[in-house]
Amino acid sequence: MSLFRRRKVAESAVQDGSAAGAESATTAESGAEVPSAAAGVVDDPEARAAAEAGAPARTVAPEAFDRTGGPFDAAEVEDEDGRLALGGLRVAGREGMELRFEVEEASQRVIAVTIGMNGSTVQLQTFAAPRSSGVWDEIRTEIAAAVAAQGGAAEEQDGPLGRELLCRLPVRTEDGRTAHQPTRFAGVDGPRWFLRAVFAGPAAHDPAAAAELESVVRDVVVVRGSEAMAPRELIPLSLPPQPGAPAAAAPGPAPREGQEELKPFERGPEITEVR
Repeated sequence: MSLFRRRKVAESAVQDGSAAGAESATTAESGAEVPSAAAGVVDDPEARAAAEAGAPARTVAPEAFDRTGGPFDAAEVEDEDGRLALGGLRVAGREGMELRFEVEEASQRVIAVTIGMNGSTVQLQTFAAPRSSGVWDEIRTEIAAAVAAQGGAAEEQDGPLGRELLCRLPVRTEDGRTAHQPTRFAGVDGPRWFLRAVFAGPAAHDPAAAAELESVVRDVVVVRGSEAMAPRELIPLSLPPQPGAPAAAAPGPAPREGQEELKPFERGPEITEVR
C-alpha cells in the first residue's frame, strides 16, 4: 500500500457547502457537491439524450441500509484493529491500494481521502449528522439537482451500499467532442455521522470492477467523536503517521542495521485516466 499527498484544494472549493458551487468543487463540507471530471470518461448516448431532455433523477422510496457488515462506527470495533488511522476514518489496507489526500490550501486540513485500486478510485468524506435522522436522502436530491444544472443526468439505483446515485456528467474530450463521465455516489448514515463515497473509473459502472473498492468502503470505521458538531459539518481527517519518524513524547527506535526506512509520503505511481 503506497501513501502520498494529492493536490491542495483552494479554500473557495470547500467553504460554501451549497450545491451552487458544484462546478468547481472536488470536495465539500456539506456532502452535496459534485466532484469535477475524473477517470472513466465514456461516450454514453443514453445519458446524453437524457441530459439534453433535462430528465430529472429517477427516485424510489429508500429502505434503511443494514450496516451489520460495515461501514462501522468506532464504538463497534476494537481500537487497535490494524486499520490505518486517518482522523475521522480508519481504513483497512489492501495489497496494491494507493491513498491520496485532499488538503485545503488555506488551513492545511485534510478534507478527503481517495483510495485507488486497479484503475478505479473511491473518494471518502465523513460528515456530522443529526442524532435522530440521517442526511443521505436529502443529499441525493441535492446532488441530482447539481448534476442537472451542469447538463448531466442522474438516476437512483440499489447498490451494495444501499441507495446510490449514478450520474453522467458532460465533459470535453481532447479532440473537442462532448462525452459523458459516469460517477457513482453512495452514502451511508451512521450514528451521528454520514459517510459519502464517490466512485470513478470502471468502478462507477462495472460491478465486477467495483467489488474490491466496495469491500474497502464496507471495512471503513468512522470516528465521529463526542464533540458537538452542526449537521453536515465535515469531520476532519488527518495524514497517517510516518513510520520511522520520532514521536513528540517518545521517539521511536531507529531502523535496525540493514532495514530500509519506510517513507510513505514519497509520491507513488499515478492513477492514469481510463477512457
